[in-house]
Amino acid sequence: QVQLVESGGGLVQAGSSLRLSCAASGRIFSSYIMGWFRQAPGKERESIGESNWTGSSEYYGTDVKGRFTISRDNAKKTTYLQMNSLKPEDTAVYFCAARGIGDSQFHYWGQGTQVTVSS
Repeated sequence: QVQLVESGGGLVQAGSSLRLSCAASGRIFSSYIMGWFRQAPGKERESIGESNWTGSSEYYGTDVKGRFTISRDNAKKTTYLQMNSLKPEDTAVYFCAARGIGDSQFHYWGQGTQVTVSS
């Protein structure tokens, strides 16, 4: 089992930066692929990107490329989402998730943290 807790959300102005953290507990963190997702009101959840155990990251949200960066600290069992140049359309609940290397789906999810960007 893996437990995930996000933190760092809040209300910021457009153009600001914010760093979200996702602290994991339970099984070996370094063996898991960590992903970040977000869900805006009235919209489906979308994938932002994911990071493997080496820290190599892939980004799936075209709107966030170049603005968002995923990183991780395996010793601290924590993954981060650095968000720069925030826009009002980035307003959403942000979730982190974990999946095993051989899994195609994310099985472990955090409770989410709200990010609100004002114009």
